Amino acid sequence: MFKSDYEIKKELCEVGKKIYNDGFVAANDGNFSVQIDENTYFVTPTGVSKGFMTPDMICKVDGQGNLKESNGPWKPSSEFKMHLKVYQKRPDVKAVVHAHPPIATSFAIAGIPLDKLIMPEAIIFLGAVPIAQYGTPSTMEIPESLEPYLQDYDAILLANHGALSFGCDLNTAFFRMESTEFYAKLLFYARMLGGEKEIPCGEVKKLVELRKQFGVPGKHPMEKLCPGCYAGDDTCAMSPTEANEKYGMETSAAYHGFQPLPSQVCPAPQNKDLESLVAEVTKKVLEQYNK
Repeated sequence: MFKSDYEIKKELCEVGKKIYNDGFVAANDGNFSVQIDENTYFVTPTGVSKGFMTPDMICKVDGQGNLKESNGPWKPSSEFKMHLKVYQKRPDVKAVVHAHPPIATSFAIAGIPLDKLIMPEAIIFLGAVPIAQYGTPSTMEIPESLEPYLQDYDAILLANHGALSFGCDLNTAFFRMESTEFYAKLLFYARMLGGEKEIPCGEVKKLVELRKQFGVPGKHPMEKLCPGCYAGDDTCAMSPTEANEKYGMETSAAYHGFQPLPSQVCPAPQNKDLESLVAEVTKKVLEQYNK
């Protein structure tokens, strides 16, 4: 169904109120966007509380994040770069939400992915939530850190930062953010009560089949998270964690710590540059030696 620019901007403001009222952001935190066509996006403004936005504040930008229309004092979020990475790698995605839900973000700070298969609804509609390594906000480091996970997941924790969720429309992206926080809350409470009990692999496989029957859009990582299901039969009684240990498969949701991102790696010097550098250093050393 066709929606006018004003209707889309109004929806972004409504989601902003929900996220703010749910305590998923504080002050001016968070940002979200909607893709209109191949080169047009609506994105929330920087420096504004997402709970108090009005449609006139929403920015219309192109595929490089440049304003397509004059928007008074309002400027698009500087973190739109990570949204663009999702849109570029996932053509099925039409909306992205970034927030700081407290419990899910606490897992991101602790370096603990949400990869325990503990609840049918979470397995069917969310899958699992990995952690992308830390990157400096507003730089290309965060978009680069997302890339390994975009083909298997619909929500990603950002190390020491928050969470990112995405979907075929704005409500789907927002609901996945809600589900991520709810999943984190359940896992946190279960651990306070002595530890989570995972659903056995054979049962997980049935839930994945239910997901297919329901026609849930997006990606699902279960074949990676639960190798026992796919290597054995529907009666497999191992937990996904036990299956991973048995088959020696490290899930892609596991947190891998910090590795140099492409933008953090200095290019190797050319031979000519290296020769010049060595000559210059040698000259300086000789000058000091001859003093």
